[in-house]
Amino acid sequence: MALRALFIGGTGIISTEAARRAVAEGVEVTLLNRGQSTKRAVPDGARVIHADVRDAESVRAALGNQEFDAVVEFTAFTPEHVQADLDLFTGRTGQYVFISSASAYQTPPTHLPVVESTPLRNPFWEYSRNKIACEDLLVRTYRDTGLPMTIVRPSHTYDATLVPMDGGWTVVDRMRRGLEVVVPGDGTSRWTITHSADVAVGLVGLLGREEAIGEAFHITGDEAPSWDQIYLAMARAAGVDEPRLVHVASEAIAAADPELGAGILGDKAHTMIFDNTKLRRLVPQFSPRIPFAQGAREIVAWHDADPARRVVDPQFEALTERLLETYRPRPL
Repeated sequence: MALRALFIGGTGIISTEAARRAVAEGVEVTLLNRGQSTKRAVPDGARVIHADVRDAESVRAALGNQEFDAVVEFTAFTPEHVQADLDLFTGRTGQYVFISSASAYQTPPTHLPVVESTPLRNPFWEYSRNKIACEDLLVRTYRDTGLPMTIVRPSHTYDATLVPMDGGWTVVDRMRRGLEVVVPGDGTSRWTITHSADVAVGLVGLLGREEAIGEAFHITGDEAPSWDQIYLAMARAAGVDEPRLVHVASEAIAAADPELGAGILGDKAHTMIFDNTKLRRLVPQFSPRIPFAQGAREIVAWHDADPARRVVDPQFEALTERLLETYRPRPL
């Protein structure tokens, strides 16, 4: 009998590719979402149910008495979201999989590579602290009631739709125009970046696995280029041989834009390298195969295929110019 999986979301960077992988492996996939996203196509073979997961009654009405072998939650960001899921799905699934974040790990890390037992602490970014609080709730419930939960911590995951630098396509557009772009820090910190198709292999491999119950796994690639290398790969994919990179301290960016800075200081500013041994023991087929140089070409090709996708953010442009005016190197 095929494994039955409910994906809450199913149209995001990770969830779309995971749904496609799951269908290919014979999983009966149901996507539960509001039907408002059209950026990524629903995988052939997946069933779609429209409901707002934040409206418990609409979910109950949409799902009826259906049960699932696994419920995968891609859209929960606070403990209240998770508690609502537990109220809905306790007793109706053999496994609740919560998509957390590798940014929940100790930041900055005191030891590399990061393993699943690395402490969870991020004093810089509320997003990460909320994910930690979600995990705390799940761990307590598992200990108290035996909740069949699994925690998954992806790191920086991308697909063709996502330019992985803050500012998105604006950065690529500036490079193509021969303008300077801001790189946080000195550009040498190493950053694990993983294609969604590779993450999907690890995630789908955990579904329905009794050995994964009560456990946490990060799912990350083995490639950790420096930020300068990431910018250079995007530039070359966009046909720019010599991009004009200007390094600006992360703290300076945070002072100029606290919201943007929280994600930099709480995540991207620090070298993050991961040991995936725990996942590979349980899912030996997990073996990331897509290098970022290839991924960068996919990103540029997707954006170049439709002018409407090449969105330039005037606010980010203005922030970039202010930072450059203050921090670009000048002779003494």
